[in-house]
Amino acid sequence: MTQSTKNIVLVHGGFVDGSGWESVYSLLKKDDYNVAIVQNPTLSLTGDVAATKLVIHEQDGPVILVGHSYGGAVITEAGTDPQVVGLVYITAFAPDKGESVNSLIKDPPPDAPVPPILPPRDGYLFLDKSKFRASFAGDVEAEKAAFMADSQVPWGLEALGGEISEPAWKSKPSWYLLATEDRMIPPPAQRFMSERAGSTVVEVAGSHAIYVSQPNAVVALIKQAAQGAAAATAAS
Repeated sequence: MTQSTKNIVLVHGGFVDGSGWESVYSLLKKDDYNVAIVQNPTLSLTGDVAATKLVIHEQDGPVILVGHSYGGAVITEAGTDPQVVGLVYITAFAPDKGESVNSLIKDPPPDAPVPPILPPRDGYLFLDKSKFRASFAGDVEAEKAAFMADSQVPWGLEALGGEISEPAWKSKPSWYLLATEDRMIPPPAQRFMSERAGSTVVEVAGSHAIYVSQPNAVVALIKQAAQGAAAATAAS
């Protein structure tokens, strides 16, 4: 039996909360993983990193840190914590030092789909509800996608502008699930970030909300990371 890191910490992205991880959580728990879910305030990157570290430090032993979308920026900064032994990016941002989500999205390729982000309101962003499913959750059942659209969490401009001080992927092994039908983060951008980070990449045909629509694919990669990180730790 291959050793596996048993503590998994799941970090959500912008516009959503931690409840979207429920199916991933249930599948991991069935296989005896200890799973914790961060509820990011998504007001600032600094605040979300602090919230994530609180949860990391509640775990007994090494942690695999999993981030979706903007959560990738959070785990890139929080993942330098000594307890973290591996990073898993689920169609996520993986910024380098000095980069932010803002800097990564400011010059999209001409043919890239444009996320339907509404103009800021009092320092916060929302997605256009009528276009939410098409852009964010194309392969999520209509009723659930409508609930996600109507329960959006305001995403603070400070969170988008938060810059990475030291990217954890430079010192920790990483895995990346690239969603080929993503209409929020273009697949070529995912490919660029995952290659730059030296991640082990798995490509899956799915939307930006692949963690909701295809939890089995997400769990398979998390398990691969949990075993890979344990093997790397044992060998060092």
